[in-house]
Amino acid sequence: MAMPLNFSRYLHIAQAFLARGRLPALLLAVTRKASKGGLRMRPLQDDLKLMRALCVAWWRGEYREVDRQTLLAVMAALVYFITPVDAVPDWVLMLGLLDDLAVLGWVLRRWRSELDTFRGWYDTQPRQRQQMLQQLPELPERVVAENPPVNS
Repeated sequence: MAMPLNFSRYLHIAQAFLARGRLPALLLAVTRKASKGGLRMRPLQDDLKLMRALCVAWWRGEYREVDRQTLLAVMAALVYFITPVDAVPDWVLMLGLLDDLAVLGWVLRRWRSELDTFRGWYDTQPRQRQQMLQQLPELPERVVAENPPVNS
């Protein structure tokens, strides 16, 4: 299973997001783009929810059993997802989402066991906690102001 083209670049960006405490801003951008996708986003919804929940649980300190490389790969896939100009620009109808699907799919396959372990943990959580893990972490006002809605 070969790494997608330029994915290492997105791993470095994910590391920077994590080092600077910008994970909530990334999750905000992912949520905004996913909510604008409509029917085109349907194949991604469950995978995006799982990845967001993993990041939220890690951010809040509720789930730390994930390997750092897995967390960075998930974050890199989310960065790739929100980037409007990647291998196939998002403005190219139908094709723009295919490369995002391919990268997300690759991450899901490559780190399947770690993500399945998280899914098992998530599924055992009470419904109220699951709902909390689908909510974005609190963002300071300046972070929201610095992260305008993503143009798809």
